[in-house]
Amino acid sequence: MQANQYNDAYWTERWKTGETQWDIGYPSTPLKEYIDQLTNKNMHILLPGAGNAWEGIYLIEQGFTNTIILDISPEPLERLKNQYNIPAKNLVHADYFEHNGQYDLILEQTFFCALDPSLRKKYVEKTHSLLKPGGKLAGVLFNAELNTDHPPFGGNQKEYEELFKPCFNMRIENCYNSIKPRQNRELFIQFAKK
Repeated sequence: MQANQYNDAYWTERWKTGETQWDIGYPSTPLKEYIDQLTNKNMHILLPGAGNAWEGIYLIEQGFTNTIILDISPEPLERLKNQYNIPAKNLVHADYFEHNGQYDLILEQTFFCALDPSLRKKYVEKTHSLLKPGGKLAGVLFNAELNTDHPPFGGNQKEYEELFKPCFNMRIENCYNSIKPRQNRELFIQFAKK
């Protein structure tokens, strides 16, 4: 499948058929614990490719009202609006690469690994452009070789360092609080915009 085939129709079909194995049904522990350390409730936060956005729901419940939940498929966004009463102003149906805005923080949770690897350099550039000066990209990336013909796509620390180094000051560490199925397969990242 070509990179451009992982589009709205592809992801909407996966949501409709229940092919959402990545959805754990609650905020992932690494991101929840990171969110719990944030003190500025006025910061502008983006969750790209958020799906059911358990972390987004949690952020909004904690008073982070400037949180944008973005997805290329309208399907999970409708669920968020109807089942969790997430305000429409917090939900954006768009392609990440066409989205505009300025954010203090972009949270990474399974979006990067869902993109075709040929788009990774473009992801770094787009993420850099969406962050305010001093803004951060934080979250988890897989530290494992996964699929080569469909999402999720894996990677490793060396690859990420080479990819992000031109645009970010990087802090990468083994994720000590991954959920059980992902233990020893995730890295926690905190990348500050250069």
